[in-house]
Amino acid sequence: MIGWLGSVLLALCGIPQALQSIGQGHSRGIDGLFLAAWFAGELLTLAYVWPDKNLPLIVNYSCNIGALIVIIWLGSWFWTIKHFGIFS
Repeated sequence: MIGWLGSVLLALCGIPQALQSIGQGHSRGIDGLFLAAWFAGELLTLAYVWPDKNLPLIVNYSCNIGALIVIIWLGSWFWTIKHFGIFS
């Protein structure tokens, strides 16, 4: 039960930022290297725990990967608009 509680709480950590990015329509102010390291870490640890079928950790990493996809996509969209002058 403690593992599930910790895993759910950690899985929820990325959701507020994803919701803020959606609400603002961008992910400005979040460093790209930080996001890349976080995303790579989530993918690698998910791959590591997958063979053991450790469900609390699989749920944790999957939720964070989903939140990161939203944050990174909105960040790349903003970068594209800013650097290529789209919609300006």
